[in-house]
Amino acid sequence: MSTGTSPLGVGIVGLSARGGWAARSHLPALNALEHVELRGFVGSSPESVRATADHVGVRGFTDPAELAAQDDVDVVVVTVRAKAHAAQLDAVLAAGKPVLCEWPLCRDLDEARGVLARYDAAGVRTGVGLQARHSPQVRFVRELIARGDLGEVLSTTLSASIPYWGATAGDRDAYLLEQKNGSTMTTIPVGHTLDGMQFALGEIAELSATTAIRQPDVRHRDTDEQAFIKTTPDQVAISGLLEGGGVFSFHYRGGVRSRTSAFLWEINGTEAHLTLRSQSGELQYNDAEILLTRGDREPEPLLVPTSYHRGVPDMLGPEARSVAHSYQQLIEDLTGDSRGIPDFAHGVRRRELIALIERSADTGARVKV
Repeated sequence: MSTGTSPLGVGIVGLSARGGWAARSHLPALNALEHVELRGFVGSSPESVRATADHVGVRGFTDPAELAAQDDVDVVVVTVRAKAHAAQLDAVLAAGKPVLCEWPLCRDLDEARGVLARYDAAGVRTGVGLQARHSPQVRFVRELIARGDLGEVLSTTLSASIPYWGATAGDRDAYLLEQKNGSTMTTIPVGHTLDGMQFALGEIAELSATTAIRQPDVRHRDTDEQAFIKTTPDQVAISGLLEGGGVFSFHYRGGVRSRTSAFLWEINGTEAHLTLRSQSGELQYNDAEILLTRGDREPEPLLVPTSYHRGVPDMLGPEARSVAHSYQQLIEDLTGDSRGIPDFAHGVRRRELIALIERSADTGARVKV
């Protein structure tokens, strides 16, 4: 593996010049960072591979195993849709290279458990792309709480809205509407944000959940005709207790374009209160304003110290910036002794949490985590 001054060589499974998540986030992040370099990629067809290779200037493959076997590829990053994660992860396992898989880990809990078992048996190092915990804002909030600036955390309330999973969709994002595909509002924005919340405040101990599909009939974005049926919730509300005893309340609203409250997170302590607010409803790419309130004083804006930005360029868009922070943590982990990137075991635990949320919503029962 490349160490020291040699760049860490990355191979991406699921990169296309036509667009998609990897092209919007991973590619610009890699191009902007030192000590990491794109060495190859996997595309969906020979035609796509040729077009993307011309665009990015590195070798392309149609076989993930062939990419993973390249000597200059140090880590394999799987960025395809969740329903294809298990197959792609199995394909690259034999190379024995560290693997970073985008969240959500696999289509469902059973697939994620199976992948974890195979990677554990092979002794291969793993990581999951839960980017919210790597953001400067979340890491700063975690530090404020850990050093006691708020006193004891009594409660926290988080509400957010996003325009997706609403009443319209296009051909490229229609797969998000089907529960069976594993890329739902519950797994993606809710999953990312719950992981960030717990990273800052501690794990959830018990919960009660309510979910609903409030806009089941979805029109095509281009034609305005009825085109899709949504089978996954567009409203997710959860409440319960954190392990430290704090009460939490959490609500995500799909298909809502809010100009005033896209993201609002309040943390109430015995000594002070924090408020995070933003026009982005997804914590993993969220430059939230942070306000500290003590007693009867006016809220005080807090600036995140420069060190928390890890040298990630401000010029990157929010998606690329969030992924760049994950790559900076990955570089630290693979060239040192840190373990900041959550592994597949952690990804399975988060998948188990989502299964408990769904079970609570289905049965009306309060569940222990």
